[in-house]
This record gives sequence, C-alpha cells and structure tokens, in this order.
Amino acid sequence: MSSHPFTSCPPSPPASVGGEPPALSTLACGFTVPGEPLGAQIARSAVRSALHAYRLDPLAPAVVQVAGELVATAWQLDPGRSVYLSLRHREDSLRLTAYDGHVPHAHPRLAAHCEARRRAALRVMAAVVRACGGAWGFGQSREPGGGNRTWAHLPLRGAAEFLGTGRTASEPHV
Repeated sequence: MSSHPFTSCPPSPPASVGGEPPALSTLACGFTVPGEPLGAQIARSAVRSALHAYRLDPLAPAVVQVAGELVATAWQLDPGRSVYLSLRHREDSLRLTAYDGHVPHAHPRLAAHCEARRRAALRVMAAVVRACGGAWGFGQSREPGGGNRTWAHLPLRGAAEFLGTGRTASEPHV
C-alpha cells in the first residue's frame, strides 16, 4: 500500500504548437450551460475556443452566432433550467444541437403557440443558417427526461463564406 492516499492523473501530452490541427472527424464536444442570459455568452466562448483549436476560425462568425441563438432561445423558453449544447463535425458540416427541458404541450393550441414562439425567437439564427446553405429544426428530445431538441447544420463552405471573406475552412488560421 502506498503511503500517499491520493494519486494524480498522468499529465496530458503537450499540444503541438504550429503543427497540424486535429482531424475534423474528432470534433465532437458538448457542455451544459446555465439557463440564464450568461449561458449564451458561455456557449459562444466555448464554441469559439473549439473552432480555434481546430483552426476553423473563419467559421466562427456563423457558428458562434448560431450557438448563442440556440442557447438564448432555450433559456427564454425554459428559464432557470440548464441547457446542453453539442457541437460536432459530420459530412462536411458542423452540427449544433441544444437540448432544453421545456416539455412539449399535449394540448394542440398550446403546442402550436409554443412552436410559433420558438420559430419567432430563432429568426436571426434561421437567417444565418439559410445564408450558409444549411438547415435547422426542432422537436421533442429523445433524451431521458424529455424536453426539446433544436438543431442547426452549417456546411463548412457556407459558414466560411458567411461574411464574404472568401476564405474556405481548409485555409489555415492567420
């Protein structure tokens, strides 16, 4: 038995500085943010950092905007409960998904009203996704506990060209 009651995790290998960025196929992260206005700011910062780590900085204007809109809408519709945001690369697009705890309404009129509120709250995000040539939607979450899932798919090329910079996602960060 060791004389030390605690052990530490082995140190992480040093990150390569100036080397090749990680493979896009490994871009998969998710995190939970508070269900309050600060949550959208945290989500935008985390997504910006993930994009930077993968040297996808040219995509940030579109992707960060979408992340912030997803989280902001989730907390507005279900205030006080945390929101889970996922960012993944699949098939030459970035997929963002926000899960909130707002349980879908059983009454058809309430459900239609709630759907209209969600669509109205996501107008800016919808415009960004459309400008990037992507798609978005929402529906009941398949996760335990229910709630809603709102997602957006942004093609890499469309997100890179969102602000008309003319750079593509494959160009290195400057």
